[in-house]
Amino acid sequence: VQPVESGGGLVQAGDSLRLSCATSGQTFSLYVIAWFRQAPGKEREFVAAINGNGDMTEYLESVKGRFTISRDNAKNTVYLQLNSLKPEDTAVYSCAARFSPMSPGITQREYEYRYWGQGTQVTVSS
Repeated sequence: VQPVESGGGLVQAGDSLRLSCATSGQTFSLYVIAWFRQAPGKEREFVAAINGNGDMTEYLESVKGRFTISRDNAKNTVYLQLNSLKPEDTAVYSCAARFSPMSPGITQREYEYRYWGQGTQVTVSS
C-alpha cells in the first residue's frame, strides 16, 4: 500500500479544494485512511479519518463542517473535500493508511499508521 496524494494548490480564503489519496493493492477496503497536515514550524496534526467501508469518520474539531472525507473503494481512493478554506489551513497534507480488518479501527495517533504518502501542499491566501 503506497498512498499518493494529489489536488493541492494555491487558493484564496473561502475557496475549495479536493484532495485525493490513491493507493495500490487489492485489500484497500481493509485499511483505515487518515489525512494529517503540517504547517511550517508546527507539529503534524490529525485532520480526518475514515474506516474501511466508509461509514465512520472522525475530524479535527476546527475543520468540522468545512472538510469532508470520503472514499471510493472501487477506485482505491480517498478524498478530502476542503471548503471555506482559511489561511490557517495552509499546510502540507499527507494521507496515511492503517491495516485494520476489524472495524472501526480509526485512530488519531500518527504512529498507528504504517504507510504514508509524500504530501501535497495547500496554500490559502487571505
